[in-house]
Amino acid sequence: MTYDLKITGGQIVDGSGGKPYQADIGITGGVITEIGRLTGPAKREMKADGAMVTPGFIDAHTHYDGQATWDSDLHPSSRHGVTTAVMGNCGVGFAPLKPGEQQRLIALMSGVEDIPGPVLHEGMKWNWDTFGEYLDALDGIPHTINIAAQVTHGPVRLYAMGDRALSYAPATADDITAMQKIVREALLAGAVGFSSGRISSHRMVGGGTTPDCDADYHEVVALASTLRDLPYRVLHVATDFDLHLGPKGFDPEFDLLERMARAAGRPLSLNLLDRAGSPTQWQDTMRRTAAANAAGLKMRMQAASRGIGMIMGLSVTLHPFVGHPTYRTIMDLPLPEQVRRMRDPAFRAKVLAEKPITLCGDDSTLPAFWEDFFANLEKTSDRIFTMSDVPDSEPRPETSVRAQALAQGLSPLEILYDWVVKEDDGRSFLYFPFYNFTPGNLSAVREMLMHPNSIMGAGDAGAHVGLICDNAFPTFCMSFWNRDRKAGPLIPAERLVHLMTGAIAEHFGFTDRGRLAPGLRADVNVFDPARIQLGPLRVAHDLPAGGRRLIQDSVGYLATLVDGISIAEGDALTGARPGKVYRAARA
Repeated sequence: MTYDLKITGGQIVDGSGGKPYQADIGITGGVITEIGRLTGPAKREMKADGAMVTPGFIDAHTHYDGQATWDSDLHPSSRHGVTTAVMGNCGVGFAPLKPGEQQRLIALMSGVEDIPGPVLHEGMKWNWDTFGEYLDALDGIPHTINIAAQVTHGPVRLYAMGDRALSYAPATADDITAMQKIVREALLAGAVGFSSGRISSHRMVGGGTTPDCDADYHEVVALASTLRDLPYRVLHVATDFDLHLGPKGFDPEFDLLERMARAAGRPLSLNLLDRAGSPTQWQDTMRRTAAANAAGLKMRMQAASRGIGMIMGLSVTLHPFVGHPTYRTIMDLPLPEQVRRMRDPAFRAKVLAEKPITLCGDDSTLPAFWEDFFANLEKTSDRIFTMSDVPDSEPRPETSVRAQALAQGLSPLEILYDWVVKEDDGRSFLYFPFYNFTPGNLSAVREMLMHPNSIMGAGDAGAHVGLICDNAFPTFCMSFWNRDRKAGPLIPAERLVHLMTGAIAEHFGFTDRGRLAPGLRADVNVFDPARIQLGPLRVAHDLPAGGRRLIQDSVGYLATLVDGISIAEGDALTGARPGKVYRAARA
């Protein structure tokens, strides 16, 4: 046999969870045809001596729903070894769409996922009505990587109920029937599942709750049941276990998840987070998920690979002084002028002496807990850290802003102010990990990643563009968890790769990818395990309408293949765009 491509000498981590081994891989026609000691000729040979060879990573939790309609590269995910991105999470998306309702869906996505409205207005063409037509629109744009999409509860509810979807009104029997019909049609058109959002802090632009937040138990269970008589599909529910139930609502809310999974007869995934306000919730989630699987349900937990935290600075969405009245008099000036004014000692003294205004409320998308953060920076400064170009994701307590203040005889506010103004001409960053960092380290995260019912998720690629940059999870895992962590045990490469490939493919029913095996798609990563690393965190103004976003590139990838075609080599995209829209109905 003559192969189109032969990858030789690499250490194979095949996505199954099994131990690495050394072998060659032969690829023909976009498919892996042989793995072993290959002596046959090839049109092209890629030497992978000393490199790790894995399946292409699957990102189970992205919000590229808007970006995928204008952006062919889907950068930076395509620079972090991702070869399939799943959109339509947390119950928010852009289909179905009634004519004239574009602004409502923009308000939904902008509020929940921090994607600026002007970016969506400028970038999206809105050339669809039904979910199937939305997939057709995506099909008409070449992409570097593959895309799969779930149909989302919020747009479905708006389409079926109109204004009543936002008025706290329960869905009638006719409403539910209409929504079931829309969901079923979307699934038959190719949606890989159905997602709903039940997070109390999710708000639309203007401050209102999201449509699906108002859905009662009867509605969500009825919509879940739509999956029962169809081929393999999944449910995703983003819940904080607080909605309508208060702090003691964990068990009733988990009971609902079990009812949904039982009604659907399909796998369900939920987010797994260590929340400081509910310190045992992540352990309770693992306990209940394990019990549910033992009882015959299929439930997976989407675990993040590091702390979920806000990146703050003058060049991004939020910083510690955004609510201070004196700062707000200059907040619309260009960054260099802001910095010049803030370096004035009199201006500094005035800002530091002020109390911030209220930023959260009925007309704000900011969750109420941020009010406490801005009003009590002295108290929370032990969880705020100054950041270098390549951030430390497990910073030590003695490097916190409070520790620096004590060491220098200053107040935490003075340290914060001087850092955002003096360092790098206002382009420096602060890091505030508010999830997954309760013990002051990532020990809880490691336990989550090692749980047998976990998959990698919750990276929110494409969303929160001015607050976080967690689309780099794959590169972070293979550098930090497999090599660089100093504060505790590492995680074997085979476990990390399985979490990002085979385990996710199994959950979604992707039978043609997620592992390296003959007959499967040639979605492949080749990288140097000693050199793979995150690049510097930076702000780019490359979104439509000049929108800004946080970006972190990668170093150490020799190649990323999609369908056997190299989309990235030597830490740069090649310009190839072989990605396809995955339609579950046709798989």
